[in-house]
Amino acid sequence: MGKFLLDDFYVTVLFDSGADTSYVSLKVSQMLKRASTPLNTKHVVELANGKSLEATHIVQGCNLILAGQTFSIDLIPIVLGSFDVVVDMDWLSKQQAEILCKEKIIRIPRSGQEPLEVKGDKSGAVAGIISFLKAQKCLRKGHTAILALVTDAATKEKRIEDIPVVRDFPQVFPEDLPGLPPHRQVEFQVELAPGAAPIARAPYRLAPTELEELSKQLQELLDKGFIRPSSSPWGAPVLFVKKKDGTFRMCIDYRELNKVTVKNRYPLPRIDDLFDQLQGSSYYSKIDLRSGYHQLRVRDEDVSKTAFRTRYGHYEFLVMPFGLTNAPAVFMDLMNRVCKPYLDKFVIVFIDDILIYSKSQEEHEQHLRLILELLRKEQLYAKFSKCDFWLREVHFLGHVVNRDGIHVDPSKVDSMRNWPAPRTPTEIRQFLGLAGYYRRFIKDFSKIAQPLTMLTQKGVTYRWGDSQETAFQYLKDRLCSAPILSLPEGTDDFVVYCDASIQGLGCVLMQRDKVIAYASRQLKVHERNYTTHDLELGAVVFVLKIRRHYL
Repeated sequence: MGKFLLDDFYVTVLFDSGADTSYVSLKVSQMLKRASTPLNTKHVVELANGKSLEATHIVQGCNLILAGQTFSIDLIPIVLGSFDVVVDMDWLSKQQAEILCKEKIIRIPRSGQEPLEVKGDKSGAVAGIISFLKAQKCLRKGHTAILALVTDAATKEKRIEDIPVVRDFPQVFPEDLPGLPPHRQVEFQVELAPGAAPIARAPYRLAPTELEELSKQLQELLDKGFIRPSSSPWGAPVLFVKKKDGTFRMCIDYRELNKVTVKNRYPLPRIDDLFDQLQGSSYYSKIDLRSGYHQLRVRDEDVSKTAFRTRYGHYEFLVMPFGLTNAPAVFMDLMNRVCKPYLDKFVIVFIDDILIYSKSQEEHEQHLRLILELLRKEQLYAKFSKCDFWLREVHFLGHVVNRDGIHVDPSKVDSMRNWPAPRTPTEIRQFLGLAGYYRRFIKDFSKIAQPLTMLTQKGVTYRWGDSQETAFQYLKDRLCSAPILSLPEGTDDFVVYCDASIQGLGCVLMQRDKVIAYASRQLKVHERNYTTHDLELGAVVFVLKIRRHYL
């Protein structure tokens, strides 16, 4: 994005690789001394809020000046919000442009010359301060003005008594857990593989600051009754992980115990299935349980297996500790049993995160009250500072959801935008792990990522070339400009479109001309020998396997 000359006027231009047509705002199109031409076919533009506009004309042959060089561009006039001009992917491809997200640079190759570098606005630019009289003069000339109210966020502290419904349930939000939890319908148990013998490991050496923190946290756990001295033959070492705020989190290294533990196969819900339940919702409240694992007891006969060894003694947990392999599944089981009457009606649960969703304010008041009454009855406690209530837009599991649909969490986009080029296969896997979490937003994700996944295979020499850099930057760009996807509405009118090529299989799920989700995968080894006909059939099988429940 940046300010550039269009004919004789400076305009704000957005280079959008996700757009399929170039647009100009109605205001700017009226300023241009060019006649518009009627379009041969109807052109419908779908806006981010889900509304559609019909464009009827096009302004041809406009002169866009980038870094001193003039380019011709055809623009369709429509109502635009923050930008004067949107330049689409087809125009960028025609110029063979390369987009570098991190540097905010567009490179356009030139025959026999150095590539043209078009630099966008820097995010850290400081706005100038103008007087009231100058502001009035600018407004009379028709310049765009943005009015911002600046407040000190630190002075506004969230209080329970200020929040409707929530203020009636202060017992659900204590400053700390009151002590050992009650015996519940689920208790954590550690079932060992046949023949497993007790394992004890020597304590890890800790720095003086870590030893001080260890002593402090052990005393806190003892005071709450969460741990007790142990004489168990089991013993895991302790280590510390530094949190973002500089404090330390005590972690028990239960890897040896986890190796000989029979895995609990209780299913964790699919993220996509959870979001499908939010269709039609407009009001949200999010509840985060306080140290959720510590609100579930360990079965008496399994307490000795949770033992850990420290410089200051040998202890064992009476509540479920962090780090045990079956902990997420067992806690998910508990929460599903507790919330069963309301699950997928107006509440979804993912381990210790509870999301309440409603279609109206009146409904939300009723739903929120029911869940808080349930938590009070079950003696499950939440951390008020991490809860949010009466939201019109909610951040949940790395996504942002509102009545318009679902989109990528902006904080994840920022980390993706600044991600450096991977130097090892492990770093590629880390990048693809985050990018893959949002693959439903990216058309042909697997095809785009193929040059990167190729370098993660065994026996392949790691060589970062042009194809990898292009795929890496393109994936980052697609994530940074990911569209808002619609949530399903009802159970009718679903359509799937599929495609196959030598790079992979892809499909898109749509409902009433709105995109619900993309999906793709690379070809398996034997599929690379398929004929075109068989590949197309393979794409049909692929889409039916993953989207059949919609159809």
